[in-house]
Amino acid sequence: MEAAADNQSPSSSDVDVTPRGASSAVLRALQLIQYDDSDSKLQAAKEIRRLTKTSQRCRRLLAEAVIPLVSMLRVDSPQSHHESALLALLNLAVKDERNKMSIVEAGALDHVIRFLQSENINLQESATAALLTLSASISNKPIIGASGAIPLLVNILKHGTTQAKVDAVMALSNLSTYTDNLTVIIETDPVPSVVTLLKSSKRSSKTAEKCCSVIESMVGFDEGRTALAAEDGGILAVVEVLENGTRQAREHAVGALLTICESDRCKYRELILKEGVIPGLLELTVQGTPKSQTKAQTLLRLLRETPYPRSEFQPDTLENIVCNIISQIDSDEQSSKAKKMLAEMVQVSMEQSLRHLQQRALVCTPTDL
Repeated sequence: MEAAADNQSPSSSDVDVTPRGASSAVLRALQLIQYDDSDSKLQAAKEIRRLTKTSQRCRRLLAEAVIPLVSMLRVDSPQSHHESALLALLNLAVKDERNKMSIVEAGALDHVIRFLQSENINLQESATAALLTLSASISNKPIIGASGAIPLLVNILKHGTTQAKVDAVMALSNLSTYTDNLTVIIETDPVPSVVTLLKSSKRSSKTAEKCCSVIESMVGFDEGRTALAAEDGGILAVVEVLENGTRQAREHAVGALLTICESDRCKYRELILKEGVIPGLLELTVQGTPKSQTKAQTLLRLLRETPYPRSEFQPDTLENIVCNIISQIDSDEQSSKAKKMLAEMVQVSMEQSLRHLQQRALVCTPTDL
């Protein structure tokens, strides 16, 4: 799929051309795209797609091809033009903010939305990949959100091909960072489909990370929390990402669980605890990102028997909080794992403190002593 062009190793036919060759090839492509005959336009679109697959320089030099390429997406254009022009535009947009904006400004979005509803699977996949790339632009997020694309992306998330589903959830993740889009997304009831995709994905994958990103955004709404809790294995899937995901995915996962628990502790505390969340939270308090560490500690406090600070005789230390939680876990296996993780966490914390003291000692000057 073209959307992944940044991560592909070019084949011999895709190898970027030399600077001199690029100038010649670029000029030829720009000339061909201006011709009236459809064969020349089609040849130009294919050449632009090839030139821009790996070359950021060519993406800049070929920026003026955006408008004629968008014109090839019209209903009255030959169908053979649609996919070639769309893929050329997709490559032009990769890692190029100006091209992303120009493509939307040229009117491509209406055509992309039409292709999302196409019965042509290849065209639908290409359109989804195009929206993924275009939605990475901050300027495009509100425009795409207001265009009617979000319900179509969720529909693809439910019924599309595997690649289209992955691109759709990544596009939704991009769009969810614009606050006004959140209401539109939650109205489409995306959580069941996102959970289904998450459960079928490797927990350490980029797909799982983007699924948890969307879930974290959606559980800010009561409908999203209810939908996640109602999904068989929904909370468990988030807990598994908290344990085994990328650093960013784990941050999204703990953020989602914290939001859920904070919204209604009595309702969700047991649901989260029974999925064995404690070992993963303990690890995050030591090894997670700064945000993950803070969120993990806050969630651990909420998960204990009482969320309120204890007396001076039982200080509100992380160890006491965790011991309190462990004493309430019914499963011997979960309790044993949590105790082991607590011991490891204390050991790691002590080692980190020792290293910190050693580093301070190394930089001390006689005047400091």
